Amino acid sequence: MTDLLYSEAEDDLRAAVRSLLTDRSDTTSVLVRAEDGAPYDAELWKALASDMGAAGLLVPEKLGGQGASHREAAVVLEELGRAVAPAPYLTSSVIATETLLGLDTETPEVAELLTALATGRRTAVLAVPLSTSPHGPLPVDASTITGVADAAAADVLLVLKSDGLYAVEKTSVTVDAQTPLDLTRPLAAVTLGDRAAATRLADAGAAERAVRRGLLTGAGLLASEQLGLAEWCLEETVRHTRGRHQFNRPIGSFQALKHRMAQLWLEVVSARAAARNAADALATDSPEAALAVAVAQAYTSRVAVHAAEECVQLHAGIGMTWEHPAHLYLKRAKSDEIALGTPGRHKEALAELVDLQAP
Repeated sequence: MTDLLYSEAEDDLRAAVRSLLTDRSDTTSVLVRAEDGAPYDAELWKALASDMGAAGLLVPEKLGGQGASHREAAVVLEELGRAVAPAPYLTSSVIATETLLGLDTETPEVAELLTALATGRRTAVLAVPLSTSPHGPLPVDASTITGVADAAAADVLLVLKSDGLYAVEKTSVTVDAQTPLDLTRPLAAVTLGDRAAATRLADAGAAERAVRRGLLTGAGLLASEQLGLAEWCLEETVRHTRGRHQFNRPIGSFQALKHRMAQLWLEVVSARAAARNAADALATDSPEAALAVAVAQAYTSRVAVHAAEECVQLHAGIGMTWEHPAHLYLKRAKSDEIALGTPGRHKEALAELVDLQAP
């Protein structure tokens, strides 16, 4: 029987990551950096990726990683979601890393890049639009790829071409910033020149399988980021409604608000079960991993958006202001809702996996 409860090691990891983010990435500083158009904090990333070793959780020890599993990576993403931290963890340490792990890791170029990612010396991004679903078409041989998340923070881009997967140095391509809804996860258009410095990592067949593996893992663990975001929104809303008074009573004692927060709590608890199941299925390489990921994404995406919307509305006037961080959570939730496939696309995938015919 699968145990989806958090282990002692996972709880310790959570405490360490939360402490780091509390010290280095509080919502006030996140908002200031986002307003300045430079959301990334290089020192925070070094502390998380290198000093703490979180970047190498999915990488085997022989390649310089921690040899942990997707469950531990999911815990890190929960905490990053709670803090809406601008860090390329999902894109580099999960999607790009998992894509490389799907290749022949005995190949020197693959092994060298994995080691660099695991130790935090370099970051990599899979050059696909953030909205790309694990089950949808992939951008092959595209000269310009739009909507690439965290491209500005990457050292290396993994580019899919008709004859295979290539590692391309960012210094040899053009990266043009785009205007994102979520200022804490910047998007960019990547234009590949004819003289881009590229290293071929795999042939076409292996490349597509690896890319889809990376996207599936990213979608599964994105559910944990959405879970962390929803938990923060619920906790912050409960805290606010306990402290704000009207008619000499806390507004949280009003029956209508009690019902709304109770309903949201039930949704968050269910989202935790779905996200943990997806992370565990990926960690154990379960044959039902794709099914678990589809269920998690179809459900947690909507829960995160609902939690963020309730957070904004139940904070009343202050929730509508730029100074309060609620808008950061709503924008991240809406951005995550379309990231790596919409809930509708994952429902379609779920129906296909269980052979459920449309009416």
